[in-house]
Amino acid sequence: MSLFKRHPPPSDIDENDTIDPQLRLRTVHTAASTIAESIRSEIRAQKRRTQKRFLFSRKNAKKPKISEPGPSTSQVAEASSAPQSRIPGARRNIYVNQPLSAMETDHHGEPLARYARNKVRTSRYTLLTFLPKNLFEQFHRIANIYFLALVIFQLFSVFGAASPQTAALPLLFILVVTAVKDAVEDYRRARLDEEVNTSAITRLGQWRNVNLALDPRPWYQRLLHINAPGKITRGVQKLREKEAGEGKQVILSKGGEDRVSISTTDNNDSSTALGGSHPPTGAGGRQLEDIEGSIGSVDLHTYPPGLSENELGGWGQHSMSLSNYVQSSPSRSYLGVVDWSRRTNGTARWERTLWKKLEVGDIVLLREDEQVPADIVVLSTSDASGLCYLETKNLDGETNLKVRKAIQATASLSSEEDIEKSSFVLDSEPPHQNLYVYNGVLRYTDATTGEPRKEGVTINELLLRGCTVRNTAWIIGLVVFTGPDTKIYLNGGQTPSKQSKIAKETNFNVIMNFLFLVIICSVSATINGVMDGLTATSTYIYEQGVEPTSSNALNALVTFVSCLIAFQNIVPISLFISIEIVKTIQAYFIAQDLDMYYKPFNTACVPKNWGISDDLGQIEYIFSDKTGTLTQNVMEFQKCSVHGVIYGEGVTEAQRGAATREGQADAVAPEELAEKLASLKDTMVTKLTKLFKNRYMQVNKLTLVSPKLAEDLADRSTEQYSHIVAFFRALAVCHSVLADKPEPQERPYHLEYKAESPDEAALVAAARDVGFPFVGKQKDTIDIEVLGQPERFTHMKTLEFSSARKRMSVIVRASDGRLILYCKGADSVIYERLAEDVDPALKEKTTKDMDFFANGGLRTLCIGYRVLEEDEFLRWVRTYEDAQSAIDNRDEAIENAAAEVEHSLQILGATALEDKLQEGVPEAIEMLHRAGIKLWILTGDKLQTAIEIGFSCNLLKQDMEVMILSADTPEGTLAQIEAGLNKIASILGPPTSKTLERGFVIGAKVSFAVVIDGDTLRHALTPDIKPLFLNLGTQCETVVCCRVSPAQKALTVKLVKEGRKAMTLSIGDGANDVAMIQEANVGCGLLGHEGSQAAMSADYAFGQFRFLTKLLLVHGRWSYQRIADMHSNFFYKNVIWTLAMFWFMPFCYFDATYLYDYSFILFYNLIFTSLPVIVLGSFDQDINAKAALAFPQLYVRGIRGLEYTRTKFWFYMLDGLYQSAVVFFIPYLVWQLGLAVASNGRGIDSLADFGTTVAVAAIFAANTYVGMNTHYWTSITWIVIVGSSLVMMLWIVIYSFLPVNTFFSNTDGFIDEVEILFSNVTFWTTVVFSVLVALAPRFLTKFFKSTYMPLDKDIVREMWVIGDLKDRLGIRHRKESKNKHVIDLETAPMFREPHARSASELALQQSYEPTSSRSPAGSDRKSPDDNGADAIELVPQAALPNPYNNEDSVSPSPSYYSPSDIPAPSPIPPSLYKYSSGEISSQTFAGPSRSHSLSPEPPVPILTYPRPSRDWSQSPSRLQTPPHPHSLAPGRQPLVQLQPEGLHDHDAGEGRYRPEESDQEDQADSSLAWDEPRVL
Repeated sequence: MSLFKRHPPPSDIDENDTIDPQLRLRTVHTAASTIAESIRSEIRAQKRRTQKRFLFSRKNAKKPKISEPGPSTSQVAEASSAPQSRIPGARRNIYVNQPLSAMETDHHGEPLARYARNKVRTSRYTLLTFLPKNLFEQFHRIANIYFLALVIFQLFSVFGAASPQTAALPLLFILVVTAVKDAVEDYRRARLDEEVNTSAITRLGQWRNVNLALDPRPWYQRLLHINAPGKITRGVQKLREKEAGEGKQVILSKGGEDRVSISTTDNNDSSTALGGSHPPTGAGGRQLEDIEGSIGSVDLHTYPPGLSENELGGWGQHSMSLSNYVQSSPSRSYLGVVDWSRRTNGTARWERTLWKKLEVGDIVLLREDEQVPADIVVLSTSDASGLCYLETKNLDGETNLKVRKAIQATASLSSEEDIEKSSFVLDSEPPHQNLYVYNGVLRYTDATTGEPRKEGVTINELLLRGCTVRNTAWIIGLVVFTGPDTKIYLNGGQTPSKQSKIAKETNFNVIMNFLFLVIICSVSATINGVMDGLTATSTYIYEQGVEPTSSNALNALVTFVSCLIAFQNIVPISLFISIEIVKTIQAYFIAQDLDMYYKPFNTACVPKNWGISDDLGQIEYIFSDKTGTLTQNVMEFQKCSVHGVIYGEGVTEAQRGAATREGQADAVAPEELAEKLASLKDTMVTKLTKLFKNRYMQVNKLTLVSPKLAEDLADRSTEQYSHIVAFFRALAVCHSVLADKPEPQERPYHLEYKAESPDEAALVAAARDVGFPFVGKQKDTIDIEVLGQPERFTHMKTLEFSSARKRMSVIVRASDGRLILYCKGADSVIYERLAEDVDPALKEKTTKDMDFFANGGLRTLCIGYRVLEEDEFLRWVRTYEDAQSAIDNRDEAIENAAAEVEHSLQILGATALEDKLQEGVPEAIEMLHRAGIKLWILTGDKLQTAIEIGFSCNLLKQDMEVMILSADTPEGTLAQIEAGLNKIASILGPPTSKTLERGFVIGAKVSFAVVIDGDTLRHALTPDIKPLFLNLGTQCETVVCCRVSPAQKALTVKLVKEGRKAMTLSIGDGANDVAMIQEANVGCGLLGHEGSQAAMSADYAFGQFRFLTKLLLVHGRWSYQRIADMHSNFFYKNVIWTLAMFWFMPFCYFDATYLYDYSFILFYNLIFTSLPVIVLGSFDQDINAKAALAFPQLYVRGIRGLEYTRTKFWFYMLDGLYQSAVVFFIPYLVWQLGLAVASNGRGIDSLADFGTTVAVAAIFAANTYVGMNTHYWTSITWIVIVGSSLVMMLWIVIYSFLPVNTFFSNTDGFIDEVEILFSNVTFWTTVVFSVLVALAPRFLTKFFKSTYMPLDKDIVREMWVIGDLKDRLGIRHRKESKNKHVIDLETAPMFREPHARSASELALQQSYEPTSSRSPAGSDRKSPDDNGADAIELVPQAALPNPYNNEDSVSPSPSYYSPSDIPAPSPIPPSLYKYSSGEISSQTFAGPSRSHSLSPEPPVPILTYPRPSRDWSQSPSRLQTPPHPHSLAPGRQPLVQLQPEGLHDHDAGEGRYRPEESDQEDQADSSLAWDEPRVL
């Protein structure tokens, strides 16, 4: 890439230069070119914004601007210079020690505005609303309404219900079970809410908040006389009693000032007052340096923010209760809002209260390590410059510090009296969702001149709820937004009530069954009504007076309702009861999975929503946060380029993945790399130790491993030595890092760096460990060491980093008096500012080095410097200060001033940082892609950061076509999206939305990715453009959205979920991810050290992103398969039972006479047939977990919804219809042919005899049918399926000897039934014959499908059961005799030790071949529940291409969704290659031999859709075992081996398959070959 292309001048960049003349969006490939293009797009956007502001300012130039005097004028809201989009809602004025205006009060003088309390509630129910709201939600299910109607009908005796008193029990049971489950889930949320709401905070008490009414209670509290104003509530009283006696003194001191504000105790208090003799303490009781490095700052006032014991620190030793405070000593200050002539009563004092007691307008005091309880404007801090530092881990998962500052007019406040004597109004914008924007104005009157003044308040002065105060002794703030109005809760949304996809589909099945029920009931009622009107029948003579009414129509209506009751099991209420039981068991198994246990947090996967486990098996799109979810937010300094010389030996995840895809996995084996780096690190440290004494080095944190660097530092005679010293000196000086000594006494030379971003901390830490430590920063000086010698620089100016500037600069005066400007930033920005005399060769070499770093997934920065002249600096300082004081176009003025000094730079070099990924992230993403799942990244980070992480985790790859969307207008966004669609259509053709083509991209010759920023996404989500954006995004394998707000994340998820009708999953770790977690079908939250708002709001919470593979591909797939099979079998078993009763209707004039004894009707779904389907839904496994992970492509059936289709439902219903006819009419025909006599002389011609025979046959058939559909027979399965039928037989025995008048019956029809039936061979032969005839079609169908139309899972299952798949995966057999005794390492399975080898080695790609559409048997018949959409082409090992062959490949380019991503094992035997056209080549591939014992990779299946017919005659004969002469069907050739993918480290069990040596004889003996597909 040329230098010009990488760093284009801004003037040459046109807005539409990303679209070529054919209206196709231009794309980039490599990481370096993608980052360069993203920088180009941001420069274009910045240029357009600047032009717009310029035009806007020209329009308003005629309006005179009056500059108000005073220091506050420089802080007027900067956003006023540009047009702002109006935020809906009324602005709020918050008054402090000022009366409200007449417009804002009612006639009683009370404030008109009423603000929300700070109490928040994420739970769905309260004690009052639980019962009605939960019942309302449960009766949203159509089935529950139907069951309720039946219960009501059965209360009337006219309908002939046998036992009305038991009719309500099933419905009552399911309502209670569901309500208890919902209550438990919601109680957990309520407990967390209560824990947050009752956290402690310090508020200014005995002070009038004029923004509140004198009695702000709601009407019901005033009516009940509770919570009177001014009364201390029980919760606050308990808090103060708990903290009483722990210390009484508060000392607030400004860093570097002599003024001290002291709150003292009551003199009569017997407690010991803590005086000034105590050292300043911070978190953990340690002594803290002042923020600016000054010594002597006092920090004794530490309150417990509800932290754990080890975090309380100074509170346990030096903390104090505030219940006995008296007035503080004033700190005389005459600046800003304080008016010392103002008369006050002096009663205000700090007091402890609860978060939920805070109101808008309250003044709060925050201490270090406390969480921010509401959205608060910073009035004053302990820092002399008014700065404070926040950690936003709970919001966005980032651990780096964010800087906020106090309002200049209030920065002098440091005591209660200061606040009492201040007076101001904060004009605030309405609450809104944008986390990055806030605009307010502070208005006050200057006490000395009496002139009104104002000061702008921006997001830089606002603390958001959920942040944690760090490195700041205290903060005084004003509460602006509370509770539901805070930004983080506006982005969260309401806790949704989620329902699984199968549960929604069940409503359709219930409706269909209900319609069928209405039809058969109507038929029965109509015929019964007609026959009641006939007079020439026996019923007219012998059954007079039995009709309920004299009207035939009314009798028919009664018959209709009676049939509804009799046939009610067609819509089975027991199904919903069983589902609740099954999903509870599934949730238990997920929670007990040790593979998803994360030891550092001591937690496993926590299912919080038990009702959507089957949705885990149907996920098509995953939406993930980046920071804290994919990454650890830990930066490591891996490499650098100094004066064109590269230093650093580390290998990144992206480099490992690229090497693996190129067939060079051995070169990046993690064990070898670790050993090599450890050796090189020891060598480097030894050399550095001999050169100089580095007291501050932390060897365990040294990440820049380069013995060459130590060698160059040792040779001081070379020019490179001076370049290295200048380079690392720049890193040690040019930053905004804080140096902290956690243990100054025990470890005086142990430095920890705290920075606004982890990048800065990593750069400074790397300089420290190499020999250039940053020791500390005083007010105007910076102390460092250079190779053991101290150096001090005088700090002159800092030009801060911003996303628009993309650079930061520091101007310092060196010890020799020179003024030096050090600058670091993006390479394109630095290159634009280089001096003309910079060596072109050096520029080109550094550019290539940065390209190399970026393509390796590293984050690059370029370092430069220049020496300033004194007069130039003095002139520039005046210009810069004037720009800072500007009112209009302040940003542009500051940028122009910075540009006057940031030029003519000399290049020092470049740095390369790696954002460390979580363990197993690249492998997890690779496996999810092989399963057909698409991943979208939604992050608030900048564009370049997201792109770098995308390449690091193999989400973006070098062979992908990456499209970057960046536009400022809807028109520009629309043009770019349409150009992107044109680009894809020109290569891949028109898009498709067919369900059966979801998942894998079949025959794709190239893969696409989209990167889009937040502003463009905002336009893309508008109603007119979002269909096109959805079309573009769903055709891409990866979408990366940058700079997105939490609300935009949720809207993006909603767009795909509703627009694509796809199953979505969102995963995140911060509070800014809650909205998208709640919006997705399934929400997952990552647990953190301090808990996580995301985990609390999620459906599933676990410790690491990599656990998602086990959760989806194993548990999700199993749950989906189980629930789908359970539903189908449940409907079947109720149809066979109920329709057998319907066949009896013609023989009883359709009067709803029960065929079975009532006890059988009651126990059928309760005891006799319920447990087999529950066991099926709880324990069944079609394939083993390790096999599911070895073949992730099997997951695609869930994405396409092939396991639970309406076709499958109707086939099961028809099966039940057929079997019901068999189990009724075969006994009927037997009874017609002649009846035998029982052994006691009684005939078997009663209704009880006949009905019991039909019932026994139906129950045997139903239980055996469920057993036939069970894949995994355990001891529990045997006991339940066999035992359920035996219990039924046992009940017949018991019931035969019960007395006549029982709960079940008041007739003697069942007396001695066991003796009558069991002693007669007619009964047994009838039952056995009926069951065999009923089940024969299903058995034959399963045999035919498994033999001639096997699904992928059938083949893998056969490999597992009777093949050698276990051996190849390194899994031991249950029987020791089947285990192969491995002698040599070359045939040993891989992964003997889990987590010992990086699974990123498995990321090699291979092509797959499109094939014909005929089935292997040459038949066009398709499985009714398969639709021909899921077939694996079985390709022999010899047909796999050799990744090490240098000749051109004829296969199409690979895609993420190509399931054949694992290379063939090495060495590869001579073989023939099958082209996509079906032609067999005569080329022989010979792979290179390898000596390393762990290098060969397991083979992989080649998946194509659908499976073609084969001619195996041309395959090498030595790869086939001669088939048995009797095992092959006519015209049928044997299937060949199916190669599994290798397991990943974190998913592997005891081992992984190792290919065997290429010896012909050994391979002929050991290779797997099936003579014939078998029924499993």
